[in-house]
Amino acid sequence: MFRFHSRFRLATLLLATPFIFSACKKDKAEPKPDEENEQITTVTYTLTPPPGGGSPVTATWRDTDGPGGNNPTISGLTLAANTTYTGAISLSDETKSPVADITAEVRAESDEHLFVYESTPASLLAITRTDRDVRNLEVGLATRVVTSAAGTGRLKITLRHQPGTKNGTATPGDTDVEVTFEVTVR
Repeated sequence: MFRFHSRFRLATLLLATPFIFSACKKDKAEPKPDEENEQITTVTYTLTPPPGGGSPVTATWRDTDGPGGNNPTISGLTLAANTTYTGAISLSDETKSPVADITAEVRAESDEHLFVYESTPASLLAITRTDRDVRNLEVGLATRVVTSAAGTGRLKITLRHQPGTKNGTATPGDTDVEVTFEVTVR
């Protein structure tokens, strides 16, 4: 009788072992990297001319109710021809109280973010990202913008979120925000 019970217990234990370890594995939650895109309701791009070249010029895109709600409010840029500007972009989330400064978050996670600047026509503005992350890859919170002769066009600014995939190009990752400003160069 003792042998039967011992064998039965041993067999039961051996059969149950995979399920016990399997259950343990299921109970352990896999850590998930924080890869959520930032919520951005306001993008402000400020271009400062050289000393004596006039006042800073600011373009703002604001969409406080998010996609699908009211259309965003957008102001454009009017710039001087053949001028070099220093650019600074700021981001915020106005759905939070107090307003969340997303610029600080992007700066802190600069190794996961890249701003892409596209001028149409391409000859209207030459834009260079002047800041870099810890791996010496460009970020784009700071820029140098050189205008051409007089003309009109558009400037599209895209913030790419690239956790673990940033390689200096716009290809990997997701888009946090994409805005387009009308541009006049006089």
